[in-house]
Amino acid sequence: MRKILSLVAAATLLLPTACGDGAASGGGDPDRKSIRIAYQAFPSGDLIVKNQGLLEKALPDYQITWTKFDSGASINTAFVAGSVDIAAIGSSPVARGLSAPLNIPYQVAFVLDVAGDNEALVARKGSGVTDVSGLRGKKVATPFASTAHYSLLAALDRAGVKESDVTIVDLEPQDIQAAWTRGDLDAAYSWLPSLDELRKTGTVLVTSRELATAGKPTLDLGVVATDFVTAHPAAVDAWRKAQSQALNLIHNDPAAAAKSVGVELNLSPEEAQRQLSQGVFLKPADLASPAWLGTSAAKGQLADNLVSAAQFLKTQQKIDAVPDLATVQAAIYAEGLPDVLG
Repeated sequence: MRKILSLVAAATLLLPTACGDGAASGGGDPDRKSIRIAYQAFPSGDLIVKNQGLLEKALPDYQITWTKFDSGASINTAFVAGSVDIAAIGSSPVARGLSAPLNIPYQVAFVLDVAGDNEALVARKGSGVTDVSGLRGKKVATPFASTAHYSLLAALDRAGVKESDVTIVDLEPQDIQAAWTRGDLDAAYSWLPSLDELRKTGTVLVTSRELATAGKPTLDLGVVATDFVTAHPAAVDAWRKAQSQALNLIHNDPAAAAKSVGVELNLSPEEAQRQLSQGVFLKPADLASPAWLGTSAAKGQLADNLVSAAQFLKTQQKIDAVPDLATVQAAIYAEGLPDVLG
């Protein structure tokens, strides 16, 4: 309980721009036409929705506020504080959020992307590290409670390296880049766009694509606060349609998609397109398949993926308890699929 109270206090003090008319306002009131969206600066369809104002066009009566967050851990903190309605967040933080002690009441309503080569573990040249087993006694940075953190633990476990054999430090991607430049780190697990800077003076040891094939996939998900889903189901439908438009653009017009993403990340269209190509983006129709969200009548295997992630986090002593499959299935929002995606 002290953990949860401290999270609420931190969110109240540090996240005023995400609160709109107040930290606890908005979500559960059907008469309050506002949406507070947490986004992250990585190549995705979510940035296309933001850049092109797709949701604003679909919901002109709503006041929509976009607030940038650096990691899933800080987004979970904001949900605990009631400061966010919708967010882009990694699957590992979602598994944490659905587990004790957080037990955050939110719903997984979209799969933004599947991590591929856009997340990776990189060793700094000169560190003497040439493979994951060589990280013993070394200093490795990653944002705690992120998909990268989960993948780092999975990579160490796969290589037979104990977490206690490595000094793991909690740094956000932009801070990793600064520490890397100073020579303070031997390795880091991070994501684009900062990952590209690490690759310039480092060696890739393993990517999230490789770990996915070994049974530890990670994803970026769209989640919605349960009280917001209940109070504003039509707005959630509009948001899912906007995200579907963005996925279609990535598949059908990569250049246009890259132009929007490039503006948001301060990259050239060519560089943005190269970074987008490193992720795995589903087609909207795929979301309702048994492999992903499924339907309201038959929830998909995404729930199993989140339970598996929680089980791994429990073995690593990162959560107190693993939620059962029925609990996680109840947190998959598949109402109206696939028709609602347009």
